[in-house]
Amino acid sequence: MKQNEVEIESSEDQLQQLKDSLEMIEELLDNAYHGMVLVDHEGRIIKWNYEKLMGIKEEEVLMRPVEEIIENTRLHIVAKTGEKELFDVQKIQGYDMITSRIPIVKDGRVIGAAGTVLFKDVKELESLVKRMKVLESTVDEYRGEIKRLHRAKYSFEHIVTQNRQMIYLKELARKAAESNSTVLIQGESGTGKEFFAHAIHRASLRRYGSFITINCAAIPNELLESELFGYDAGAFTGAKKQGKVGKFELGNGGTIVLDEIGAMPLEMQAKILRILESREFERIGGNDRIQLDVRIIAATNEPLEEAIKEGRFRQDLYYRLNVIPIEIPPLRERIEDIPILAQRILEKLAVDLGIEMKELTFETIEVLKKYQWPGNVRELRNTLERALNIVQGDMIYPEDLPGHLIESSSKSSYSHSLLLKDIMAKTEIEAIQSALRDSNGNKSVAAKQLGIHRTALYKKIQAYEMNK
Repeated sequence: MKQNEVEIESSEDQLQQLKDSLEMIEELLDNAYHGMVLVDHEGRIIKWNYEKLMGIKEEEVLMRPVEEIIENTRLHIVAKTGEKELFDVQKIQGYDMITSRIPIVKDGRVIGAAGTVLFKDVKELESLVKRMKVLESTVDEYRGEIKRLHRAKYSFEHIVTQNRQMIYLKELARKAAESNSTVLIQGESGTGKEFFAHAIHRASLRRYGSFITINCAAIPNELLESELFGYDAGAFTGAKKQGKVGKFELGNGGTIVLDEIGAMPLEMQAKILRILESREFERIGGNDRIQLDVRIIAATNEPLEEAIKEGRFRQDLYYRLNVIPIEIPPLRERIEDIPILAQRILEKLAVDLGIEMKELTFETIEVLKKYQWPGNVRELRNTLERALNIVQGDMIYPEDLPGHLIESSSKSSYSHSLLLKDIMAKTEIEAIQSALRDSNGNKSVAAKQLGIHRTALYKKIQAYEMNK
């Protein structure tokens, strides 16, 4: 066998080994690049990883000249010259792709070449460059601020509900998370507006960006502008020498929650409107326009429509914010959620307080369901935390609740009904609860006290839904 034939055969063996290695790490290649192709020293394709990129299967191109398959390719040339070509712009199927071509050299000889596509379109690279410029210009300023950022803590799994309206709102919020449209969350204090804001951010493409919450009611009016937009060095007396990054700039690339938006002064409302329209702003004392790339979520516990009528809120800003409205119903309008909310709250409180889990009796749940809950879920949590701290034993009874809850329950209860069936049901429930309490939950003992068979007791507990 001639020397050249030996070398060619050896080269083919080496290329086959490389091809086998590439097949072993094919999944890695799929995720690292948009594709990879391997050719021998004559430019014939021996490994094809461009199926997703170009829609052509490997079996259709193996051992065919690469220039017949990939338009504007130079891979066969690199396989001849041995000169690598990095980050070249190549038009493929109408896209300007960023490609690299690298010769494969063994023992000083070029035995083939590999080509990769790093960016499917130049626009991907342009977007990356813009993001890098923003990061480079602000990274030093962010370094100190980033430690104080609060990432979104809640997801949609934290919003527990059986209420039809709440289930609809969760689905609406999930769909809203897929876009960049502004969301307006309205609801009474304590209904869980912050849970929806956190969950929308966590489910969005911005979840890796900052999540900044601004309480518009807690910041003094004279400081609000500097807090939102920041300021340059020497902007005013008392300003930091190095200036300050504002909340809007800090939230670039992420989500900003304007909480209690109804408390924002009219003058600041006008500035917020201009910024939302132009998507840019300036620091106080600065001249550079800062491009704004954020998702805005506004939240309020007061009806903005009333504030507009009273002249306290701009109608044009309201329309700009109210793109996707989410109005959370109060707890008194979704009483079917009280048992599962109470269970979830008790479980978390037991962990947070480092105490054993307690259970609610059926009678206690009924008391909770008949109360109006002006403080909504927040008040429910405080009520249950109080009960956990004073309860004796493993069960929470109505007497472990605040007195005004029991009083409210007695006023709204069916206990005043004159229907014989209601009176009998109430009497049986109270007797069963008393027997279970005296027997520490032992149903056999309770049945004996009641003078009925244990099976009958189980049926009554099930009929009255006391097993909840």
